[in-house]
Amino acid sequence: MTVRNSAPVQIFPGKGLGFITLGASLHNILTRVKSHPHVYPAIDLSYSSTEPLCKPVVLQLPSNGLRLRFDGPDQRLRLIEVLDFSRVNLVYKSQDVLKNGKTDELATSPQGPSFRHVYNRLFGPSYPGEYVPPSDRSSYGTYVLSYPGVAFSFPLQHSAWSDQCDFVALLSSSAALPATSMSIFQGSSWPEIRMKLFTQPPQGPRFSAVAGKSRDSFADEIEEIHILGAGKLEVIRRASPPLLINLGETTPQDLIAGFGPPDAIYRKHDRRISIHRATGASGGDPLHMSPPPGRAMDIPDTDHSSSNSVTDDSDEETFPSNIGDPTSLPTECFFNYFHHGFDAFISYPTTAGPAFPNSGISDPTPPLSTSQLTVTKLILHGNVPGSYPFNRHRRSRWMIHLDQSGDGLTSETPYDEISGRLRDVWKGYYSNQSEERSTQRPMVLNRGWGDSPESSVEFLGGWEETTARGPRAGPDGQDGGLGNTELFGFPGLLFEVLKNGAVSCLTVY
Repeated sequence: MTVRNSAPVQIFPGKGLGFITLGASLHNILTRVKSHPHVYPAIDLSYSSTEPLCKPVVLQLPSNGLRLRFDGPDQRLRLIEVLDFSRVNLVYKSQDVLKNGKTDELATSPQGPSFRHVYNRLFGPSYPGEYVPPSDRSSYGTYVLSYPGVAFSFPLQHSAWSDQCDFVALLSSSAALPATSMSIFQGSSWPEIRMKLFTQPPQGPRFSAVAGKSRDSFADEIEEIHILGAGKLEVIRRASPPLLINLGETTPQDLIAGFGPPDAIYRKHDRRISIHRATGASGGDPLHMSPPPGRAMDIPDTDHSSSNSVTDDSDEETFPSNIGDPTSLPTECFFNYFHHGFDAFISYPTTAGPAFPNSGISDPTPPLSTSQLTVTKLILHGNVPGSYPFNRHRRSRWMIHLDQSGDGLTSETPYDEISGRLRDVWKGYYSNQSEERSTQRPMVLNRGWGDSPESSVEFLGGWEETTARGPRAGPDGQDGGLGNTELFGFPGLLFEVLKNGAVSCLTVY
């Protein structure tokens, strides 16, 4: 016997179902669902292992009869589907969609709401819907009855269907069965929206908690981050003007003013990569990450961000209470913005990476000696399904502007293409081909070993002996459970790349 959740869930056509709102990020929805295991005991996530950033991500809640579809590039909720009406107590304007045990013909049946109940008591008259003939030998096709923002699917005997029939009389007859599913979407009707469901701009916010609330109460959400070079980043926001971040100049107070207080402050010291910094500084070892001439090697602290939890070499995450006071900040810490999709490394000013050769931007000047803490690195998280730190942050989208044409590389561009373009851009930057090859060999990074599931990273085997990447994964796109990725460096940029070629994380320094 199916047991339904007794708590009523309100239907909001074109907007959402209960707290699940259209336009919300995958990170936001999945985090909230996982926080209530007694309500959502089973969670299934489906995605393309080869193209996780291009194809939709599907979150199924089988115990609740729900299926949620997110677009791949932005990971925002586009479609809510109810597949089993008996597993969720749906309500629309105080009217039950399905009353348990009631079989009255005008109300509902155990399988789902009848057409008469939907038409007479819930949503009222509608324009004719769309009939979909059976694709197999089934005797039933599907009639989709659509209202603005919501649609129901009714099985209909194919032999009874006719373009000339009155659809109200047809669906009220014995030839039609109760609804088998319901969809909530953004649009005037299902036929009008289905072809652009995953491409039209969502109207709702990524963070469902701010839906229907004043914008003044929350920091404006980030749409995209434009990487201009020379340590300059332009942050495109949903409703506010763009915000410029200058590495080595932007202060923690500037971040708080633009993005609100961080979700956490994190300080970590991992001595295991200090050997790479020391060796690179000698100038005789190829482990440096393509620094400007004369600069010592400095691996941009990817292992210090919030994609890792506490270890013996770490200070615990501390949630901010008095961040407005700069004296309360630990030296060299991270501001973790999980809901914005990035971490900012707070340290004493350093010289940012060089400008792109054809960008029209001047190279940065060395900073003056100062005790003022600034943002020196920005870590942009891809939240790629299948990656080890998946769902620690919501997805951060970015674009690298290589020149003044407006064309660039995006967070969805496969790394093979990114690497090819950047090699061309920096072709004249290296003194010889040997230096170019030595600075672009990947370092293998493992996030899967340690005492806890989110332990600090391990470097495996140093740099590979060849720049040829070759096959990066098996047929399922997995790496055997180690959580291995590879780090590839270019001036001012460090890419963490999965075996399927997706960029899991980009550090700008």
